[in-house]
Amino acid sequence: MSKQGEVVCVTGASGSIGSWVVKLLLARGYTVHGTVRNLKDEKETKHLEALEGADSRLRLFQIDLLDYDSLAAAINGCAGVFHLASPCSVDQVHDPQKELLDPAIKGTLNVLTAAKELGVKRVVVTSSISSMWPCPNWPADKIRTEDCWTDIEYCKQNELWYPISKTLAEKAAWEFSKEKGLDVVVVNPGTVMGPNIPPNLNASMVMLLRLLQACYTDHASNERGKSLFSDIPGSLNLFSVSLVAGCTETYQDFFIGSVHFKDVALAHILVYENTSATGRHMCVEALSHYGDFVAKVAELYPEYNIPSLPRDTQPGLLRAKNGGKKLMDLGLEFIPMEQIIRDAVESLKSA
Repeated sequence: MSKQGEVVCVTGASGSIGSWVVKLLLARGYTVHGTVRNLKDEKETKHLEALEGADSRLRLFQIDLLDYDSLAAAINGCAGVFHLASPCSVDQVHDPQKELLDPAIKGTLNVLTAAKELGVKRVVVTSSISSMWPCPNWPADKIRTEDCWTDIEYCKQNELWYPISKTLAEKAAWEFSKEKGLDVVVVNPGTVMGPNIPPNLNASMVMLLRLLQACYTDHASNERGKSLFSDIPGSLNLFSVSLVAGCTETYQDFFIGSVHFKDVALAHILVYENTSATGRHMCVEALSHYGDFVAKVAELYPEYNIPSLPRDTQPGLLRAKNGGKKLMDLGLEFIPMEQIIRDAVESLKSA
């Protein structure tokens, strides 16, 4: 049960998932300390300040994940913490240690240390299915569960730095919890899309944008595709790849299923409010392949002429409708893929 007026901290509050978590927490009567990187940047603050209840129950803090004191100031006085702040990229990075690993791992440990020292009762850590996948050695006849961990050596060999960052950060959180006695619970979202609240896009929405824009411009061979999405703030600088490439990329090491922004936010609140919730929680509408997702986009939006991909784009992944069973047992009814895609595409178009 939600506790009217309870104070909680949400790191990474200005992001696509963080904004939804703040929105639903405010709707449930919580008071929220939300962290942003720059209080003077309206792209981080304006959409949060516009949320219902924000005027009286939202306080924003400027933090740096590697600056313990800034985190402690935001967490001070909070009963719970939702730690979402972590860099995300499925593209090549130039300095993995600085861009991904340090903020993810050291940042998580800073948050947990502050939470422990300031008497926080429970911390919800946002991990990712990227800490569960890729894992080539998982038994081919066994459906993925929360017992599956990403193969770090495979990722190093293929320079998949984002899954490495999420895996090491989550393992560090579990080790801290065990050693220090802090109550930690984890949510592992899949490819998260839907109505986007902030002006910038998360990596999952950029993935969808690439697919739509690339195929639209490639097949229509005119300027309509460029103009369709070119005004979305933050989008163009996020995908400086060949437009045509977006049509055929399979994201085989990153995709394991889609999930709606609202459901991910609800999942965070459910595992926070239910003391029986423990461990990791895979958060996907279903275990599916990127090819399944692309086929559904093509079915719903034939005007984009999206080509068919091999259905088995995720080698070794068995499809399943109840990948998020632990969250379903807590009462979460996942929004289906069709609605996720509709909400996401319409959000892009309306922007």
